[in-house]
Amino acid sequence: MSNFHHKIEKNSILMLALTIVVVLIGGLVEIIPLFRKEVVIEPVKGVRPYTPLELAGFNVYIREGCYNCHSQQIRPLRDEVERYGHYSLVAESMYDHPFQWGSKRTGPDLARVGGKYSDEWHTQHLVHPQDVVPESIMPPYPHLMEHSAELHDIGDHMKALRVTGVPYTDEMIREAKRDAVAQTLTESAAGLRARYGEKVVARDFDGQPNFLSEMDALVAYLQVLGTMADLKEYDPELSAEVTP
Repeated sequence: MSNFHHKIEKNSILMLALTIVVVLIGGLVEIIPLFRKEVVIEPVKGVRPYTPLELAGFNVYIREGCYNCHSQQIRPLRDEVERYGHYSLVAESMYDHPFQWGSKRTGPDLARVGGKYSDEWHTQHLVHPQDVVPESIMPPYPHLMEHSAELHDIGDHMKALRVTGVPYTDEMIREAKRDAVAQTLTESAAGLRARYGEKVVARDFDGQPNFLSEMDALVAYLQVLGTMADLKEYDPELSAEVTP
């Protein structure tokens, strides 16, 4: 065995080849299991696809580059959990394409911002951040109040997401525009809740009841972040025991 080691140590090409083989084997052992979705994503009650309005808000969030300053990933570290809440679960971002975990926090993490502030607070914060957070360096986004939410192709977007595994049904896609409008009209939300669940929040989000704006969409998206998963029933040990 020692002679074999000496041969390897004296032959740089052989050493390089064997090193590559070992790295490849190790990489395959780590990577292959990740292709099995049921192994990587633990089941969590309550997680659902975004409604059409929330999806439109997700698009605004990406377009405006919010991910450059805000992460959506609470790490299982004591200081983060105490500040932001329960650590993030993979299942909570399984329908995000692209995911919004982020790698920089100029502003706070938004993974569980849903329900933390009122719609009025979010609207004012986006129109003029310093009115509610004087020390904020966030730029204003008043144009969101003036532009109507882009819903003309929301059904096509949902079709594309279905290809990636998001479980949008034909009915959800067919009723996309109607559901988006219904989410800002409490009295018309029965069909919306039948398709997406009773927990869906339906109301006027931006204070403009006769105008469905990009602000409506973005606030609807922000208000749902971190609210889907039923964390009271989440048991990491039980989830780890789930077999495919």
